[in-house]
Amino acid sequence: MTAVLSGPELDLRAILRPGDRIVAGQACGEPTTLIEALIAQGAAIPDLALFIATSFSGLFTPAAAEAFRPGSMGAIGTLRALTKAHRLDVVPCHVGRVGPMIADGTLRCDVAFVQVAPADPDGTHSFGLISDHVLAAVRAARVVVAEVNDRVPRTEGERLPAREIDYAVTVSRDPVRVPPAPAGPLEQAIARNVAAFIEDGAVLQTGVGAVPDAVLRLLGDRRDLGVHSGMIGDGVVDLIEAGVLTDARKEIDAGVSITGALIGTDRLYRFADRNARLRMCTTDYTHDPAVLARLSRLVTINSAIEVDLTGQVNAEQSGSAYLGGTGGQVDFVRAGLRSPGGHAVIALPSTARGGAVSRITAALSGPVTTARSDVDVIVTEFGAAELAGRTLAERARRLVAVAHPDFRDELSRAAREIERRGF
Repeated sequence: MTAVLSGPELDLRAILRPGDRIVAGQACGEPTTLIEALIAQGAAIPDLALFIATSFSGLFTPAAAEAFRPGSMGAIGTLRALTKAHRLDVVPCHVGRVGPMIADGTLRCDVAFVQVAPADPDGTHSFGLISDHVLAAVRAARVVVAEVNDRVPRTEGERLPAREIDYAVTVSRDPVRVPPAPAGPLEQAIARNVAAFIEDGAVLQTGVGAVPDAVLRLLGDRRDLGVHSGMIGDGVVDLIEAGVLTDARKEIDAGVSITGALIGTDRLYRFADRNARLRMCTTDYTHDPAVLARLSRLVTINSAIEVDLTGQVNAEQSGSAYLGGTGGQVDFVRAGLRSPGGHAVIALPSTARGGAVSRITAALSGPVTTARSDVDVIVTEFGAAELAGRTLAERARRLVAVAHPDFRDELSRAAREIERRGF
């Protein structure tokens, strides 16, 4: 039987055990009331750990980490503050593997913290703003604690039966919002080079941020675009309402935009509420290679910290600073590369640190996130380097051409050495 509590009645000492491993809903589906309670009360329960894939709430500060041990698949969103303070346990993994690892116990889940909308008449709750691996966490957990928030939209997709909730905490508060990022001249230039690869009928996978948002704003003259993405933001609503994004030409899920996370503002949340045009899916559908292989004209857009002259992509770490994560990049890069008529685009500014450092490099300063054998197109504000099927020497020449002019002489010397050796 579900115990129904209000926020002030929540006493985690009656729910959690010493040594528990908690998995929480992420991004805008973060159950903030539960996280606040864990920060306030967790120090009284020994050896607690929590896994959250991303966070934009601002709750995960180094001081908050005194109450429990936080872990994630990367320094995404405001979790970066924890990596700077060396207070985040990073599990390098693909997004699509998190759910299976929870299911088989590799990633232990004793307690699931989830945010849901109020129950419908059939006694089930919508997961609202996040789908990805929350269902796997619910199925694996000894205890399911649901933050039932009447401001969360009821979205189409997997449902949580009320009988599977052990503790329901009723709240009425705005969920986490992530406004569209403003795009300056740099982001707009990158976006123009990315948009050149998006033709009528393309199916889009993209993230959120200044460049993805700027790309979407450039697509108003396209026809019958579709979406199959791990996440979407407010810009998708603009394209649907303009009649640009119809999903009409998709081989699967025709007429429906597929995503695993809504990361935006009230505009997106209101649009998604009870709207059959959007469907929230778990990562075993959004990121599954067999599903993605059924989509033609799939254009995937991802980011990077740096790219070396052979095409290796680092999206995780710059020297000793952990800045990103594996995410869903590899799943979607491989899918875009193999999709008939599709492309896999990695987009990044040509420099970092105010122009002091080139992000096109002779050698990476961190790990290889995406192998050069999987890379298709690298885009900066200076153009697009199409790498698929090219020799290492030709790749190096093309990447030098999209690097910042201040670094091209230095990079050209490294490129000539690649050409001399042939590898």
